[in-house]
Amino acid sequence: MADSIALTESTYYILLSLISPQHGYGIMQQVEQMSGGRVRLAAGTLYGALNTLCDKGWIILLPSEDGSRRKEYKLTEKGKNILIQEVNRLRELADNGERILKEV
Repeated sequence: MADSIALTESTYYILLSLISPQHGYGIMQQVEQMSGGRVRLAAGTLYGALNTLCDKGWIILLPSEDGSRRKEYKLTEKGKNILIQEVNRLRELADNGERILKEV
């Protein structure tokens, strides 16, 4: 699959936070919480990433209420598959690392 790539940590956490629809500020909070404070997304970085992920079809912008400036995003089926591939890739990396380190 052409989209089978290693995700950045920020992209991984953004996708993970969008399992349920979420607005930008909620994504920033959830990413920081999931990463134990290691990953902190600035607004410009987040919205740039969200635009890129929308362009790739991994997430969608949900329709907003009239007059609302709040934008909510949701993971697509394609995005969910990318996330599953990444979890499997990371699991393989960890398993190989543990196996080899046990031999040392």
